[in-house]
Amino acid sequence: MSAVPKDSALVYAPMTQGDVDEVWALERSVFPFPWTRANFVDSVASGYDCWTVRAQDGALVGYYLLMYALDEAHLLDVAVAAACQRQGLGRQLLDRIAARAQERGMASVLLEVRPSNERALAVYQRYGYEQIGRRKGYYPAGPAGREDAIVMRLEL
Repeated sequence: MSAVPKDSALVYAPMTQGDVDEVWALERSVFPFPWTRANFVDSVASGYDCWTVRAQDGALVGYYLLMYALDEAHLLDVAVAAACQRQGLGRQLLDRIAARAQERGMASVLLEVRPSNERALAVYQRYGYEQIGRRKGYYPAGPAGREDAIVMRLEL
């Protein structure tokens, strides 16, 4: 896929257990420390707000998973296929995430991001997320041990 279609040409669908292997493959292709397959299985089984995003030809181009608690949505995971990055799809997904949270009456969206994931951090900041904290040693980081998480919030 050479260009990301506009949002209206994308197909958003609730993630099912049948999508997990493909989603997990995309996860492993874009993250150095990916979620496990079981994380996706459990998220879908738990009834979290999990979505796949496909091009018209059926190719998986992204996904996101949201969890709701009280008046806050927690963005658990979001990814864009490598071939579709830097083309605006991340912003389209953030638009959808904010809209889903607003539909549920949420006041904000929370997320964690690695400080080393500078591209994602910049996307979130440009979108309007603000840093509200830091979780020490939150992420595995291979031989380096653990990496902190920057906690960010978007007020809706």
